[in-house]
Amino acid sequence: MTKAFIFLGPPGCGKGTQTELLAKELKLPHIDTGSLLRKNIKEETEIGIIAKKFIDKGQLVPIEVVTSVIENRLKSSDCKNGFVLDGFPRSLEQAHSLNKIINNLDFKVELDAIYFDIPVEVLVERLVNRRSCPKCGKIYNLKTNPPKNQNLCDDCNVELIQRKDDTKETALLRFETYDKETRPLIGFYTSRGNLKTVNANQAIEDVWDELIQTIKIRV
Repeated sequence: MTKAFIFLGPPGCGKGTQTELLAKELKLPHIDTGSLLRKNIKEETEIGIIAKKFIDKGQLVPIEVVTSVIENRLKSSDCKNGFVLDGFPRSLEQAHSLNKIINNLDFKVELDAIYFDIPVEVLVERLVNRRSCPKCGKIYNLKTNPPKNQNLCDDCNVELIQRKDDTKETALLRFETYDKETRPLIGFYTSRGNLKTVNANQAIEDVWDELIQTIKIRV
């Protein structure tokens, strides 16, 4: 049985950091939807060309396109030993699409949905202090996970940047979108017995420790 993981939680809860850690620890492919789309756009694949038209207009990439990208990736041979999905699904529609993809694979998949539970007020504080490296994409937080040198990436020594949408006003709007579109996934996966909850209101190391205990892996 192939083990797979998806991560649920509001913006800024730390999903990205933990998906990378888990994929590395378990030696599984880390499947990031955004990176997949950018790769297809760069390689000018048929899907990439379609996606670019929407992105260039500032529009969301249609679910059919995103689903095709995910489906093609999960059919790769390296996913037969398991995979970690990052950024998908983000809605009930996407969750149903993922079920169809998994059911059509030529190997059986056991899915764990990991929910990162954390108060909204904590996340607002996190988001306004979030910075990222424009070169490697590494994420920092000026309060909870600062760079070793002030405002410089530890790995690239490049000045960190703040995303335009990492403001209090924008963050609150993102939480509204999350409540409407993504939060229903908690009930969706709970009803299927797939949901596991992790307290994300902790230091990165403590979240990691609880995560591996929750999914019962050894490190």
